[in-house]
Amino acid sequence: MLTTFKVFICTPYTPFEFPDVPASLFYNSLLRSPFLTHNPEEAHLFFVPFSPDISTRSMARVVRELRTDFPYWNRTLGADHFFLSPAGIDYSSDRNILELKKNSIQISVFPVVSGYFIPHKDITLPPSVRSPLDLFHGAENSTKASILGYLRWDGETELNLVTELKLDSDFVIEEKSKQLESSRSFRESKFCLFLYHGEVDGIVEAMASGCVPVVIVNRPIQDLPLMDVLKWSDLALVVAVPHSGAKRLKQILSEVSEEKIAEMREMIVAASKHLVWNEEAQAMDAFNMLMYQLWLRRHAIRYARR
Repeated sequence: MLTTFKVFICTPYTPFEFPDVPASLFYNSLLRSPFLTHNPEEAHLFFVPFSPDISTRSMARVVRELRTDFPYWNRTLGADHFFLSPAGIDYSSDRNILELKKNSIQISVFPVVSGYFIPHKDITLPPSVRSPLDLFHGAENSTKASILGYLRWDGETELNLVTELKLDSDFVIEEKSKQLESSRSFRESKFCLFLYHGEVDGIVEAMASGCVPVVIVNRPIQDLPLMDVLKWSDLALVVAVPHSGAKRLKQILSEVSEEKIAEMREMIVAASKHLVWNEEAQAMDAFNMLMYQLWLRRHAIRYARR
């Protein structure tokens, strides 16, 4: 893959930047990577760059120009193209956006709004951390974890559940707005709780610290980062609890044996290294794992028009 996989970047309609950190890191790493080619005939995939603030009308115009000015889009109706939209895009009645949505590979930032992610083709970027050097790889501290569950809360999501958790001394709740140092809490906790569509930025740091992630969500999720690479069923607990379900959550976590926790800690610390972003991409880091996922999708499938 490192020597043969090639990506051609289509010229942006207008200059822009990605304000979202993971998206910016991916885009800048791609621009500096050996995967780029200036010859579209060599390309396995084509990257369609556009601003995350682009209007529906302008997005349709981007695709329309690709269709009329170049031969590559029409060969697969866009299935060998990919684009970067941190929030993801919705369906549209416009033919151009419909083909972009249905056929092209969408790269978004985890988590993605329900309905904006198509599991068999789309990819999510892992959250960024402050610095890879700040990560504490702490699986060896598994016997020192004294907190059952730790939650860094955004102050809004699942208010009823969090209110109940605050009443239980086995759980530690810290609000993100207070800008507390979470690293110590990650290391001292057996499980780190993440409310889906809430505060999930700390999931990589938690894993690197040996804290088993628990994703609380009331529906199946298929947009976890690196789904083609990591076996998340071995790395995290995905738990569905009612809005007022602190007792049920505690029961689920308490039933996990110490042996199982130790086993999961070892795996998540190893897996976290593939979720880390670097200013300069390194082997097996988040950028290269994302490129591997794109490489797996290089054999384009053409979908029929409606």
